[in-house]
Amino acid sequence: MNYFRTAILLAGMTALFMGVGFMIGGQGGMLIALLVAAGMNVFSYWNSDRMVLSMYGAREVDRASAPDYYAMVEELAARAQLPMPRVYIMDNPQPNAFATGRNPQNAAVAATTGLLNSLSREEVAGVMAHELAHVKNYDTLTMTITATLAGAISMLANFAMIFGGNRNNNSGFGIIGTIAMMILAPLAAMVVQMAVSRSREYEADKLGAQICGQPMWLASALAKISNAAHAVPNMPAEHNPATAHMFIINPLSGERMDSLFSTHPATENRIAALQALAQQMGASGGYAAAPAPQGGPWAGSGAARPASRRPGNPWGRSGAGGGEPRGPWG
Repeated sequence: MNYFRTAILLAGMTALFMGVGFMIGGQGGMLIALLVAAGMNVFSYWNSDRMVLSMYGAREVDRASAPDYYAMVEELAARAQLPMPRVYIMDNPQPNAFATGRNPQNAAVAATTGLLNSLSREEVAGVMAHELAHVKNYDTLTMTITATLAGAISMLANFAMIFGGNRNNNSGFGIIGTIAMMILAPLAAMVVQMAVSRSREYEADKLGAQICGQPMWLASALAKISNAAHAVPNMPAEHNPATAHMFIINPLSGERMDSLFSTHPATENRIAALQALAQQMGASGGYAAAPAPQGGPWAGSGAARPASRRPGNPWGRSGAGGGEPRGPWG
């Protein structure tokens, strides 16, 4: 049902794009808009990952430059039965992360230095599992195309003020209709973009929790990231708000409500859903944030590997007596 809803929303956004073209140039404008939308989608399909990663100054890392972080993603990808994605770090103090790429074979995951330095190992595992869930569900392609169309509709609506009021066009809406469309079209595009994003976040939370095996790891991470994201500015995101929905938590300031115009569901609602999932999976239903580590264990090449990487809990730390590794909730 969620995939059907997403398809309907994307079709609606394409129709909106064509409608703006019709108001600017009549049937000819609508046809041109359709061709432009198709061209932009093709461009986004092949270049979305490079565009977004470059926009945020992300640098690729490997097993030598960030051994623990890379190994964690590798193990999570194996658990999710995904090809190994490219792994990136963004030099940004705001704790956050996103995934991009047109398909699992060409995917990339990126985390900020703020995320790697302020969250516990278990919490980082929950976050990266969430991002890999987006990859597995092909959300990275859907959400990038949505952002591209939303930006194009806003740009086209601005052109409408110049060309749309021409009496000689075939639309017949005139200057009043053009002004109304100039205001309402970007608003409608934003609503569709937000709806697509929110519908995919809940699915990624659920699958990500199943990948890492501990829903409360992700719940704790969401609480910490949400608190910090609104206190620590993310300037590249502020300059490129159309990409905000790609992050695990909205990186823009002032976006907290689970409203029509929010790129993400309310963090409280997501945590509640993860608590319910934890109970279903037999994990602890209680919730308590894990303490932040001293320094970032994935920030540099000198990071030590964990003592134990046993199957089933490869990022845990073994106890003194060789018992089962314990997470931050005991």
